[in-house]
Amino acid sequence: MAFLRPCPAPGRKPHKRIAGRRAWDSYDRAILKKAELRLCGLPAVLARWERAPGSIHRLYFDRETGRRVGALSKAMAAARKVYRCVESAELEKVAGTLHHGGIVAVADAPESREPSEHEVAGWAKRREPVLVLDRIGNAHNLGALARTAAFLAVPHLVLCSHPDAARPNDAAYRVAEGGFEALKVWQTPDLPGLLETMRASGYDVVGAATRGGVRLLPGGGLPGAGAASAGETPPRALVMGNEEHGLAREVEGMCSRRVTLAGSDDVESLNVSVAGALLMWELLVGRGAAAAGRPPPAR
Repeated sequence: MAFLRPCPAPGRKPHKRIAGRRAWDSYDRAILKKAELRLCGLPAVLARWERAPGSIHRLYFDRETGRRVGALSKAMAAARKVYRCVESAELEKVAGTLHHGGIVAVADAPESREPSEHEVAGWAKRREPVLVLDRIGNAHNLGALARTAAFLAVPHLVLCSHPDAARPNDAAYRVAEGGFEALKVWQTPDLPGLLETMRASGYDVVGAATRGGVRLLPGGGLPGAGAASAGETPPRALVMGNEEHGLAREVEGMCSRRVTLAGSDDVESLNVSVAGALLMWELLVGRGAAAAGRPPPAR
């Protein structure tokens, strides 16, 4: 299969050749569209392929990984799309990172939107748990939280469209290892307003706080949550705040309650992705979730 002849971006001179081949980093920047992602690592690539194979436009892999993606390569060839086995150094340039996992797929970036009141009411009726992120700033933390949510079968991830909030970009997808493909990702410019809608639809909106919230002990569940029967307890949403500043005041005001993980005084707090994993297990899918009428995920 011949190399593509990439067109330089408007207003830019053609790229210099390197040893008879175009520089992959310049090449990919010239043709990478704003609405595309570079998915790195076999789990992320295969997860996207299983969900939306038509969204993958170009595929690059090293020799070792190529032995594991024969079916994918054949499908790319049948669709007359670019796929290529490249050296590790070139793959690093395509990926823009050392941590490419042996394969990179250039694919459509999914669009996210704000859920309607009707959709939120449907979540509540089906008692679906929701993970809400208030200005999580680090893309790696976003990816780690998405991976945990997918592992625990939390179906919805809500992000706020704040300038300081990380987006589901290349780095987040790489860390999530396919987790984003299992989630419905929503985005809202008015997070307090959406939380108010969720509460009006019956959600128990629980905000995570470094200090000052109800102390949550391991395996203890949320105090008061087990008093009612499963049919009487509301579905639950967990809200995680910014790594440095925590929950915004307006967001915190829309929470039904705040919880704080009980721990030692040796360190101030946990990384937000670790705290989020513990709270998701306890409040959304573990014993605390069972009290709220939602069984743990089957695996």
